Amino acid sequence: MKKTVALHNLGCKVNAYELEAIQQLLENRGYEIVPFAPGADVYIINTCTVTNIADRKSRQMLHKAKKMNPDAVVVACGCYVQAAGEKLEEDTAIDLIIGNNKKKDLVDILENFLAEREDGGKPSDAECKSFLVDMTHNREYETLSISKTAEHTRAFLKVQDGCNQFCTYCIIPYARGRVRSRRQSDVVEEVKRLVEAGYQEVVLTGIHLSSYGLDFPEGEKETLLDLIRAVDAVDGIRRIRLGSLEPGIITEEFAEAIAAMPKVCPHFHLSLQSGSNGTLKRMNRKYTAEEYKHKCDLLRKVYGNPALTTDVIVGFPQESEEEFEESRAFVEDIHFFETHIFKYSRREGTRAAAMAGQIPEQEKTKRSHVLLELDEKRRQEYMEGFLGKELEVLMEEEVEIDGVHYWTGHTREYLRVAVLSEENLMNQMVLVTPARIHGKDCLM
Repeated sequence: MKKTVALHNLGCKVNAYELEAIQQLLENRGYEIVPFAPGADVYIINTCTVTNIADRKSRQMLHKAKKMNPDAVVVACGCYVQAAGEKLEEDTAIDLIIGNNKKKDLVDILENFLAEREDGGKPSDAECKSFLVDMTHNREYETLSISKTAEHTRAFLKVQDGCNQFCTYCIIPYARGRVRSRRQSDVVEEVKRLVEAGYQEVVLTGIHLSSYGLDFPEGEKETLLDLIRAVDAVDGIRRIRLGSLEPGIITEEFAEAIAAMPKVCPHFHLSLQSGSNGTLKRMNRKYTAEEYKHKCDLLRKVYGNPALTTDVIVGFPQESEEEFEESRAFVEDIHFFETHIFKYSRREGTRAAAMAGQIPEQEKTKRSHVLLELDEKRRQEYMEGFLGKELEVLMEEEVEIDGVHYWTGHTREYLRVAVLSEENLMNQMVLVTPARIHGKDCLM
């Protein structure tokens, strides 16, 4: 009888990609994938550690899995596992601990554990086993790949891992290790497989995508721009989206080069974190607010009206009222399509955690609300600019809105659009001229 496995992902698109790759490895070995509900033989939780809330959710899901079936094997993998280390070995809810760069071996590790358990009798007799790699010294890119994804029209493609930036607030370089890049030829082969499976859009993603290729030896250097050109050359791909970019990669040459490739979508997530130079310096970010604005101007120069999105942290240690106001005014001035706002989360082991001048939670919440209101206003303004214009929409799913069935999809700028149609429009490119905005985020 087939063993059943339930999977649950926490965190970023890189994590989601890795868990989909693990799912395909499991299916290839004959495991049956079932919903994350009571009754599974194995539960695999891919954890996240980007904030304290992510840590807490990771622990909650691990304990939930064990409660759903006390006799099941509960596997904890990913970033929280890597950061928490040996402390998790004492958690009785967890049977297997698998760190980053060991996910490719997860099925082998699981099967060895299951064999040992069968030999040893009762499930409770098996001790928790840990498989962790020292990520600070690991230079190997972990090869995982997919040929399908949970999404039917858009495929996320992990091309890079790790980060060398060491921003003072961030635990990720310790959990994910240094920059490691996937070979261009390997990426292109996966894109071709996805095209054969019917996908028209790929999203290139990584932990620090802008650093792609930095780890390649001299004489074998490849940049992110080289990779984009290689993917652009694949027949059948109609859209290329880029994951989060560091502002420094946006040069005049880069902007003009990607604008010359019609497949590259005019939708860019440029990580900001703060619009105050004082705060940026304490964060160890590698640019000033003025330099960041110049990068936005370059993209607007070549694309006209691209969708620019960003992240902002409020309540960073020592962030004064004046610095917050600088940041707020800067965000207002840039006119982002979307701003993702995060309250600073103290991460043990980072420099920012030890800084004096920690901001009270109540103040973080207050500042967050100010930026959330601004985000809503700017998002509406950007969407209004597309009313009455013909837009290309890649249709993704059928949904019910106010009791009526619509097909919804996204434009090249990643605006959500709903269309009335009795036809099955799944994975079709449709030209639409929206006339109004429905709710917060939908053109109709």
